[in-house]
Amino acid sequence: MAAMTHMIDSEVFLAFSTYATIVMLKMMLMAPMTTYFRLTRKVFANLEDTKLVSSTEDKKFIRVDPEVERVRRCHLNDLENIVPFVVVGLLYALTGPDLSSALLHFRVFAASRICHTIAYVGALPQPSRGLSCIVGGVVTVSMAYRVLSVTLHL
Repeated sequence: MAAMTHMIDSEVFLAFSTYATIVMLKMMLMAPMTTYFRLTRKVFANLEDTKLVSSTEDKKFIRVDPEVERVRRCHLNDLENIVPFVVVGLLYALTGPDLSSALLHFRVFAASRICHTIAYVGALPQPSRGLSCIVGGVVTVSMAYRVLSVTLHL
């Protein structure tokens, strides 16, 4: 039990907790953003959702809108990248890395996901979105390598 308390009090774990919370909150905000885009553009994914508007003209059942789909795909990309970061990042924090190395990994990942969202939702030209996604993936792979090298004694 003392080892668990020591781990929770460690600066690396606190840094991980901070940055994991930041990216999870960012990901959670994508759902209300999708809802906002759906309501402001009157794009409904389900027929029963058309009852939210009073105008018969606006009651059209539209499933696809380019702007709504852009935000939805950004949210999906967050799910594909942030969940692995949180799992691998926790394991990485348990390996006892240097604080400076851990902070670099956590900060670069958080910044890359924020840049990715801005580039995706703002429809910025490539390679901005692609590079930010790749940078985040490289960070996760780097942490995974550390976890495997420590556990497998490579």
